[in-house]
Amino acid sequence: MPIYMPMDPHYNPAAIEAAVQARWQRDAAFRVTEDPARQKFYCLSMFPYPSGKLHMGHVRNYTIGDVITRYQRMHGRNVLQPMGWDAFGLPAENAAMANAVPPAKWTWDNIAYMRRQLQSLGFALDWEREIATCDPRYYRWNQWLFLRLLEGGIVYKKTGVVNWDPVDKTVLANEQVIDGRGWRTGAVVEKREIPMYYMRITAYAEELLAALDTLPGWPERVKVMQANWIGRSEGVEIGFPHAHDDGVLKVFTTRADTLYGANYVAVAAEHPLAAQAAAANPELAAFVERCKQGSVMEADIATQEKEGKDTGLQVIHPLTGGKLPVWVANYVLMGYGEGAVMAVPAHDERDFEFARKYGLPIRQVITNAYEERRRSGDPGFTGTDYAMFNFDETSWKSWYAEKEGKVSTFCINSGALDGLTHSHAVDKVTELLEQKGLGRKRVRFRLRDWGISRQRYWGCPIPIIHCAKCGDVPVPDSDLPVVLPDHLVPDGSGNPLARHAEFTACKCPQCGAPARRETDTMDTFVDSSWYFLRYPCPDQAQKMVDGRTDYWLPVDQYIGGIEHAILHLLYSRFWTKAMRDLGLIATTEPFSNLLTQGMVLNEIFFRRGNDGRITYFNPADVDVETDNRGQRTSLRLRADGQPVEFDGIGTMSKSKNNGVDPQALVDRYGADTARLFMMFAAPPEQTLEWSDAGVEGAFRFLKRLWKLAADHVARGPASALDPAALTPAQRDLRRKIHQTIAKVDDDLGRRYTFNTAIAAVMELTNALTRADDTTPAGRALMAEGLEVSVRLLAPIVPHITDAIWRELGQSLPLIDAPWPQADAAALARESVEVVVQVNGKLRGRVVVAVDASEAEVRAAALDHADVRRFTDGREIRKLVVVPGRLINIVVS
Repeated sequence: MPIYMPMDPHYNPAAIEAAVQARWQRDAAFRVTEDPARQKFYCLSMFPYPSGKLHMGHVRNYTIGDVITRYQRMHGRNVLQPMGWDAFGLPAENAAMANAVPPAKWTWDNIAYMRRQLQSLGFALDWEREIATCDPRYYRWNQWLFLRLLEGGIVYKKTGVVNWDPVDKTVLANEQVIDGRGWRTGAVVEKREIPMYYMRITAYAEELLAALDTLPGWPERVKVMQANWIGRSEGVEIGFPHAHDDGVLKVFTTRADTLYGANYVAVAAEHPLAAQAAAANPELAAFVERCKQGSVMEADIATQEKEGKDTGLQVIHPLTGGKLPVWVANYVLMGYGEGAVMAVPAHDERDFEFARKYGLPIRQVITNAYEERRRSGDPGFTGTDYAMFNFDETSWKSWYAEKEGKVSTFCINSGALDGLTHSHAVDKVTELLEQKGLGRKRVRFRLRDWGISRQRYWGCPIPIIHCAKCGDVPVPDSDLPVVLPDHLVPDGSGNPLARHAEFTACKCPQCGAPARRETDTMDTFVDSSWYFLRYPCPDQAQKMVDGRTDYWLPVDQYIGGIEHAILHLLYSRFWTKAMRDLGLIATTEPFSNLLTQGMVLNEIFFRRGNDGRITYFNPADVDVETDNRGQRTSLRLRADGQPVEFDGIGTMSKSKNNGVDPQALVDRYGADTARLFMMFAAPPEQTLEWSDAGVEGAFRFLKRLWKLAADHVARGPASALDPAALTPAQRDLRRKIHQTIAKVDDDLGRRYTFNTAIAAVMELTNALTRADDTTPAGRALMAEGLEVSVRLLAPIVPHITDAIWRELGQSLPLIDAPWPQADAAALARESVEVVVQVNGKLRGRVVVAVDASEAEVRAAALDHADVRRFTDGREIRKLVVVPGRLINIVVS
């Protein structure tokens, strides 16, 4: 029998959490090893950038992961939940400049502080597996795999048009440009031509797209976003021979059926034909240069004014033999397709706008049955038909669209294609082009190869040496890692590595001559594309991964923000497949299940000083007094209790560094309150709106839970529970206990609706409090209810539940206690309450045996005194029984 000791009646979260965490650390409670005999569960939340301190989004993210981790552990699974740091990147360089310290020192200091913050929140993390991407022991394997992919042709070097951030002075991947601006600085992105290294992610485009169908545990929204980004298109590659030489201009189109409507071709500013024509045309050269400095994003190009210049060059139409002018147009991107398009103004919005502006011919080659009837004067074509399809002869749309599938289109003015529908016309065009050697069907992808070179210091060095004699030479494996100097302080004028002779000066590995080391570093998305594969074996010094990775992978539950749907998640899927193809791992997809948690939003108070600078005040430092209508009456700083005037109220923002400080919340209320509020305020996928009242409510509930347990312990040990000796009221309470077990098990394990799980336990503890039954059976039932409540809440508020568990006399650590099982016998009902309606209106309730026959239910309902008042003396026309729920009596 459990031995009860005196229990402090007051809830002291600081003392409780410190004691529990010390015990976990002493016992290495979260250290995990591989065990083939047990079912594994790898739970991972996206690792943080060590910015200096956690924000509430971190707390929410990692609490979600911790709840899942602890729940799975209580179900007997071998659970891994590691932690690390996405530690390279430009923010560290900018902070280093601001504080005149090396990025390495700033980063490692931040890691130390944030590690303490994570530990204070009680997360069940295996800290022995901690990694940091700025550690040479980690990025050595970035470099090693880079060289293997270089050998296999997946990594290559080329000079291409790139996105250049003029503020950070670095290249950005397409995915890092948002609305024409740098994802981090917000600066307008420019186009530049620069030699750099690429990863051939397009070699995996088909597999990346098809494999999305093998991920039922991913949100459909994320899969759609990735599918759209990969952008598979089936079309025809068409060759337009040059009129001035023997070259051929290639274009790709998904609408080869409109080929006879092509009246000009347009090329990107970076296209060789543009450069050739601009060499002898200063006006054209100036226009080409202006285009190169414009936006590189499709969304911007779609809305910007269409501009162009005639190059004076011409190409030959592959089917008609006619000559078409070649234009340079600002709406054509060199990075997509061949950097050229055939322009069909009658049937493309951009081409139509461009042709109208520059007076180019417009030739209709697509029509539909309704349009033809209208144009031919068919008397059966009515004005209603015209209005329904909204035809407009000044618009390309009236000739092109299929009107939402209601009217099929076909070719006109197209020779052998006339009368053919789209698919048949495409087949015929392809046949004609193939006969001339000027076309073929092809599949194209919107996805572009991943440019990974970055002109910055704080990143993983690219392991290449430049030799005047041997060219670009890979660093030998024996010389890895190429270690990044960690003492440099950037000054904002480009990459300091380029000016650091101790780093750049080296000898060629092939000929031994003096050479120069590559100073570009890798995109930090390289670092985060495989970190989850290193957690299983962070101590492996001889290989990138080992057999432990195959034991743990794939990640069973991955958690992070929707903003990573394309960048990080797509790159991680690519990296995993590339490592698979090298024989390093057996896994094909890295993450079996994905949860994208919502943001944390809250009001933030700010005050503007005389110098115009804004000071933000954490809500945890401000007392808000309200009247009985909930309207603010005054604001006081908690530090001195004095009323204070604020200039405004804004929204928490990580970029402004003005969010709620989790440490202040933990210091005031404890980690369990922070965790409980985060899980109770909203379902994981939804946005969570910060509420001081919500935090206070979470804290009050924990105090009530503690008091309920303390009152029970103070009465001494309870006797063993005998279900057969319970009264009907006690059986109802026990049924409530076991119904709660079943609900919370489903909410935490399947639905991930943590808020409803918490609400269910709150209802149970309220029922236990109301019972206030001090009989031996009542106290035994209270003991069962408390022990169940504690185990159900353990994944969410692990400190207070651990302490109560021990106070209840349990010797087995709560983290090792099994998840409670609902007792089928306790769930069984002996009776059920049935609602009685007369003519659809509630007139009474009757309690009948669960197995009562329909006749018995009818008799009980008709015998109810309140029901008889509405049925006596009236004809019962109909009586409907819904078993176990209601009976409806229809009377005259």
